[in-house]
Amino acid sequence: MQDRFIRSITQLPTPLADALIPMLHQNFAGHIDAQQLATLTSASKMTEAEVLLALLPIAAALAKPPISEFYVGAIAKGKSGDIYMGANLELPGEALFHSVHAEQSAISHAWLSGESQIVDIIVNASPCGHCRQFMNELVEGSKISIHLPAQESHPLAYYLPYAFGPKDLNVTSPLMAKQQTEFALDSADPMIIEGLDHAGLSYAPYTQSFAAVVLETHDGATYCGRYAENAAFNPSMLPMQMALSNLARHNREFSDISRAVLIESSQGKISLVGATMDALHTVAAIELEHIVVDPV
Repeated sequence: MQDRFIRSITQLPTPLADALIPMLHQNFAGHIDAQQLATLTSASKMTEAEVLLALLPIAAALAKPPISEFYVGAIAKGKSGDIYMGANLELPGEALFHSVHAEQSAISHAWLSGESQIVDIIVNASPCGHCRQFMNELVEGSKISIHLPAQESHPLAYYLPYAFGPKDLNVTSPLMAKQQTEFALDSADPMIIEGLDHAGLSYAPYTQSFAAVVLETHDGATYCGRYAENAAFNPSMLPMQMALSNLARHNREFSDISRAVLIESSQGKISLVGATMDALHTVAAIELEHIVVDPV
């Protein structure tokens, strides 16, 4: 079991903890598939809803909050039945807008893993307005069920009435809907190829600035992030922040980063290079490789 879970595992009921410990291997980054979830439910003799709430301390252990020192964990349950943990991330000494909220982390975890819809969000504190707006961008976002400790569950629409969302800006394919943009670039570099794939899957209906970031660590592992825009603009999630959140979930240190690539469309109304460099240079003393590509 990873050291970061030693304290949080003691907060779980013993039968649940005993069933979970074998899953917390060195490669565990917060993903529990539907069959594993069923195993945890059976072994603990708890309902699924009880198990998900009980797992929140494990999700919170993924957090890196050097500024607030407030650990928040969230769990997104996909339509597949799999669950994806996420936690808040703050960049030391940097402006607060670079922060990643736990719900954003969990949702991006699910999106990067191929999920096409979120049906439940479980979180240990009431979602802030920023996160409510972020969730409203998702496929059938208003119907996502929000679960909080010691409270009844409610759909997102309960927490965000009279919402402003994609439809108000004539966007009919929301975040996580199946869509892909093709780009023209001939490269044999595996990291650039991976970045192109993720840029093509990014979500930028308001600026057409499709983009992705790939981070490589000293051992050759890669961690990706995609751009995810929002109808309210400010709650958009930048690809570097998503990639850093991805890296943190995998229990890697920022000092492990050896290479960083940003790929973005030449036809976008904005460029993410400045914001991407700001975040990168806060955590790693390396240069950003910036590649601009033409959509097909």
